[in-house]
Amino acid sequence: MPDAPLLIIPVESQVREMDAKLLLASCAVERGYRVVIGSRAYVHFAMAELPRGVYAAKSMRGLSKLMFRLIRELGHDIIAWEEEALVHPPPEVFYPLRLSPGTLPYVSHIFAWGEENRELLAGYPHLPKGMPMHLTGNPRGDMLRPELRAYFDDDVRALKQQYGDFLLINTNFTDVNPFQPGLGLFAPSTDPTKPPPMGQAGKGMPRAFAEGLLAHKQSILDDFLAMMPALEQALPGVTLVLRPHPSENHAVYQELARRCSRIVVSHQGNVLPWLLACRALVHNGCTTAIESYAMGVPSVTYLKTFNTEYDLDFQGLPNRLSVQCRTLDELIASLKGIIENQEAARTSAERDELIGHYITARSGRLACERILDQLDAIYRREGSLPLPPLPVRLRAWLHTRLRSLAKRRKHEKPGNYHDHRFPRLSTDDVARRIEKLGRTLGRFGSVGVRTRSEHLFEVFATSRAGQ
Repeated sequence: MPDAPLLIIPVESQVREMDAKLLLASCAVERGYRVVIGSRAYVHFAMAELPRGVYAAKSMRGLSKLMFRLIRELGHDIIAWEEEALVHPPPEVFYPLRLSPGTLPYVSHIFAWGEENRELLAGYPHLPKGMPMHLTGNPRGDMLRPELRAYFDDDVRALKQQYGDFLLINTNFTDVNPFQPGLGLFAPSTDPTKPPPMGQAGKGMPRAFAEGLLAHKQSILDDFLAMMPALEQALPGVTLVLRPHPSENHAVYQELARRCSRIVVSHQGNVLPWLLACRALVHNGCTTAIESYAMGVPSVTYLKTFNTEYDLDFQGLPNRLSVQCRTLDELIASLKGIIENQEAARTSAERDELIGHYITARSGRLACERILDQLDAIYRREGSLPLPPLPVRLRAWLHTRLRSLAKRRKHEKPGNYHDHRFPRLSTDDVARRIEKLGRTLGRFGSVGVRTRSEHLFEVFATSRAGQ
């Protein structure tokens, strides 16, 4: 079989994506691939220097149009999946928000999380004709499977020892409480006589939908800020661990924690060991509730402010997989029942069928292996990667270098958003994660890692280390 190309795996949110993508990288190395993995921004900075390969994109938004064009003009190919596949608005809102007729032509293959995701993407009116779409599942889905549970054992023990009995309260209010002002649904307006421009979270979204969502999310945030002190009073002996979304501003929660003795704010590490260590999850329309259900952890959604358009048509899957509480009294009673009766997740055949429609590869071969099966068929042959004319590649090389120099200056400022989303990792830390994945699955004994450059790592077969 011909050699496999370089596989380039960008990671935007380290706590959410890194473990799953290291699993994909390790499986790929076992099959003979070379892998570069690391911060998405720093992958982009390095694109002009990387050997031609296959870039695994996490989304297909219009914001990526320029970078996708440069990646292709440098001679790389692009495969993609939709990171936000599990919780999405109706198609008429999702399509302009998450897909772009200017970006998709640069994508060669799409990999779907499940049948629902494939149906949604296939219905996009501007999908390039003949676009190959593969139903494989996603590496993040693999991390939810029982055989990967032991990967988190050390972290689960440490969390239980530190916090004892605790509830995990997940928030997802970036729309109204963004880490930086421009990340929300709307950006600050420089002209008070004009409506505010769309922020990063809202670009492409119909304005009327975004304005309604803004008001809805603000009301829910207010509900949560009032709910948490009430839970502290009603549930003595239970710690409340508040975990903000990676793109949120934590200040409002830290101020709340200063006023309450058993409320802790933490965004440390992958959410999955926190789920396995907690007594229950409290949320509103959060993807974490899907992960909670898949791992057998009870979840409760607080729907004091309720709107069918946003809470079911948009955030329906996590809310349908959870116990739904419309009042604070219902929420407290439900949580007391879970804590006192040692309840697990309330599973049912209907809920199992629902989650199975969204996430394939929940059993059998890993989604990572199914993805690599397709990559083997596509790229392990001569001429499988694009090779633009030399003048095109040179122009793209120069453009990429100049773009990287300009953007890199912003990332070097203290307290920047990049460091919030992708804290610095050592090579030893990445190696420990791969070793732990291998120990859990009985694999990856010949997989090594080394630093390539700042925030970037090469994952390789150790038998080739001296080559």
